Formats: sequence, structure tokens, C-alpha cells
Amino acid sequence: MLEKKTGFTLIELIVVISVISILSVFIAANYRAGERQLALERAAYQFSQDIRKAQAMAMASTRCPADTACAGNVPDGGYGLYLERNNNNYYILYADINDNGEREEIERIYFEKPVVFSASSPASFSINFKPPDPIIIINVNNMNQDSATIIITLGLEPSKTKTITVNKAGLIEIE
Repeated sequence: MLEKKTGFTLIELIVVISVISILSVFIAANYRAGERQLALERAAYQFSQDIRKAQAMAMASTRCPADTACAGNVPDGGYGLYLERNNNNYYILYADINDNGEREEIERIYFEKPVVFSASSPASFSINFKPPDPIIIINVNNMNQDSATIIITLGLEPSKTKTITVNKAGLIEIE
């Protein structure tokens, strides 16, 4: 009577290990790309939420934080966000203390790496909410506008972008 041997041959083991290795390489490559894409999406939504935060602070007539020049006072000019393309990895939440257009920095908000403002974004952008209604002022490259479009991108992959459009009616669109 012949005995039946059970187990795997060396060839079978090599084939299975090769298939698993190839699949692991593809999964790891796609994981990193997906992680960067998610960072871009999170940055776009964070920017839009910070616009809403400035609006809410103005509508609620929130007092300035203690560590700012307007500490404890409601800024006459309201709250807003300001960005410059030269400082392409952060934007500023500010208070306009005397309603004179000067910005008192409350918070500097950095994007996740590798997200930056795109070269096709405006050179400067600010949106200001003046209480109590609030009156919305959108300033693009030192000119008042009815809307603005901000583009953020992955620093090393400029083809991957998110477009954020803001208008005076309060609509924020992310594409």
C-alpha cells in the first residue's frame, strides 16, 4: 500500500509568497496615495469650518481671547480669515479691533503636510464678518469681491487639488 504524503511543495510555497508580496506592494503604494488625498480633503473642510468659526464669532459678538491686543473686548471690525500665497502652508484667524482693516492675529492655522495653497490661488485673500448681522467682506488681491476661489494642492503633486469657493451669501463649496 502506498502512503499518501500531505504538505506543500517548494514550488507551491514560492508561488504563494510571490503573489502575497506583489499584492502587498500594490496595497502599500495605494495606501500612501489615499492618505495624501485624505489630507487634502481634510484641509479643505478645515478651511471651510474655520470660515464658519469666524462667522460664528462675529454673530455671537465673541470677546477676544485674553492673549491678544483686544483681550476681553468685542472687535468693532469683526472676525475673519486671511491668507497670503507667499505663506502657502497656513492662514490666520484674526480680529479687526478698531474697524480699520488692521488684523490682530488670534490663531495661525497650519495645513497638514504636504498640503499648500496653489500657485493659481489669489496672492491674498481675506473674508471678514462684521457683527452683528454680520456684514461679509471678501477681499481678493486688495479688491472687494462678491466671491473668491481658493485652490489648495498637494505640494509634490500639483495635479491633485481641491477648490474652495466662498461667496457673500455665505455659501462655501468644495470641489
